[in-house]
Amino acid sequence: MKLPTDLRYTKQHEWIRTESEGRTVVVGITDFAQGELGDIVFVELEPVDTEVGRDDAFGTVEAVKTVSELYMPVSGRIAGINEDLQSHPEFVNEDPYGKGWMIRIETSDPSELDDLLTADQYGDMVG
Repeated sequence: MKLPTDLRYTKQHEWIRTESEGRTVVVGITDFAQGELGDIVFVELEPVDTEVGRDDAFGTVEAVKTVSELYMPVSGRIAGINEDLQSHPEFVNEDPYGKGWMIRIETSDPSELDDLLTADQYGDMVG
């Protein structure tokens, strides 16, 4: 299982990469999560400019076995979505921390990032 140490994680299996001085973050699902879901066949995401609260759903991932909701790790406005996932949902399986990213968020409260798990904490949780 890949677990980059420069990312933060949620208990719901999302990862967060901080960009631009902590105001903008990129979000996706972890390698562990995509492995548990199996082959992902569809990704549905809320549109750009949607304001979403922390722990609220921002989309769904449909795999062959199940459908799973995606949860916001921090409050904010969706500033961008990975359009490539519409035609290539398999990117989430192939490269969950790269091509498989899902949304970019402009955070409304950057201090919420402090509540997220480190790689070691997340690894202990799923280990």
